[in-house]
Amino acid sequence: MTQTIERPRVDDPGSGLGGSWRVIVRNDNHNTFDHVARSLARTIPGTSVEQGYRIADTIHSTGLAIVWTGQREPAEHYWDQLQGAGLTMAPLEQA
Repeated sequence: MTQTIERPRVDDPGSGLGGSWRVIVRNDNHNTFDHVARSLARTIPGTSVEQGYRIADTIHSTGLAIVWTGQREPAEHYWDQLQGAGLTMAPLEQA
């Protein structure tokens, strides 16, 4: 007879690739509204330049904005692209 041994969980549920992850852009003193808006429009699916300007305004007035939420793998990709464009990024965080 084979016995099944269940191992204790070492990570929280959802700590893998699934779950919901947040891509957050922070305010800084070196990026222009135009650069932030265009970078967001180029990187985040479904974001127009006009929406990018609204998000840039939120970033400027509140200090940060969540620009995308979803699975970890695309969140990491968008985070990397925005950081590569020179935006100031908060660490990727789980929602």
